[in-house]
Amino acid sequence: MQDTKILIADDEQKIREVVKLYLQQEGFSAVEAIDGEDALEKISTSSFSLILLDIMMPIVDGWTICREIRKRSTTPIIMLSARSEEYDKLFGFELGIDDYITKPFSPRELVARIKAVLKRYNPSTFENGLLLDALLINPISRQVILDNQEMILTPKEFDLLYYLAQNPERVYSREQLLNKVWGYDFVGDLRTVDTHIKQLREKMGSFKKYIYTVWGTGYKFKVGE
Repeated sequence: MQDTKILIADDEQKIREVVKLYLQQEGFSAVEAIDGEDALEKISTSSFSLILLDIMMPIVDGWTICREIRKRSTTPIIMLSARSEEYDKLFGFELGIDDYITKPFSPRELVARIKAVLKRYNPSTFENGLLLDALLINPISRQVILDNQEMILTPKEFDLLYYLAQNPERVYSREQLLNKVWGYDFVGDLRTVDTHIKQLREKMGSFKKYIYTVWGTGYKFKVGE
């Protein structure tokens, strides 16, 4: 897994050293960033399979870095923070992060979360492309074309859209979507699904009707009418 390179962006040296050690023991390649500015520089000059991002870093904070990443990349992001408020977690998912881990944390749990995110992001878990009305989904390149225009989606937005689109007209509850798209080990609540549905609809513009709300139940993918 040496080709799986992970950026550890945290201003606490001890955390960087411990996380790097555990990642290397699992066969991952790890790169350290000592502050927000250093993280942005490394992100602009190198490609990473996943980014561990502390919120409260000097010079440039994690939220700002996350926004910059999502302007041009769908690289998975796991946020690290001493802040455990629900607002911060929901805000992070709205920005497009894949997981949120509160400090202090177990390095073993962190590695497990990293593996889970990478597994969900691996396009080999999807086999068949989809063409539905004006929507084209390529699971190999993880590219989505809507009305001849490419959509820029976060990893979770792509996974959610693809999962819904595989079975048009089938209604999924929020619990089902959370389990299937985020995984049974995901620590979060049902509003995570609603947040991502809202973000998808905003990006789909006039085609947001493809994602249909079944009141009191959940969501389904629907084309036509």
